[in-house]
Amino acid sequence: MPNSETNTFFAPELFISNGVTDISFYEKAFGAIEHFRFSNDDGSLHVAELSIDGAIFHLHEVMPNNRFFSPQAHNGNTVCIGLFVDDVAGVVNRAIDAGATEINPVEDYEYGYRQGMVRDPFGHYWQVQKKIL
Repeated sequence: MPNSETNTFFAPELFISNGVTDISFYEKAFGAIEHFRFSNDDGSLHVAELSIDGAIFHLHEVMPNNRFFSPQAHNGNTVCIGLFVDDVAGVVNRAIDAGATEINPVEDYEYGYRQGMVRDPFGHYWQVQKKIL
């Protein structure tokens, strides 16, 4: 995990619909490790911190009067998470097996990247990729 005192890094916060209890997709699809979780009284997720190979991200339920929305709120996203891995096809296939929807199949592009895109069960888009040139 990056040392926040010496390194700059991004930690995206992904907003999900209220009432979600199962976030195991991220473990199954990307090998994410859950660091902590705060749950609501009904057992649903309030916020969780996870990491993929040391890269931190957070899941957070949508709060009333918040400026953030889940992808389902407007049937779209303003962000696609780029996930760099060694085995693009393996990770994309694992994500699909875990419940993701394939958006673009894995392909090598002339600009020097192997990429495939999936939408996770909560509506977030993941561009799984590797530099090949």
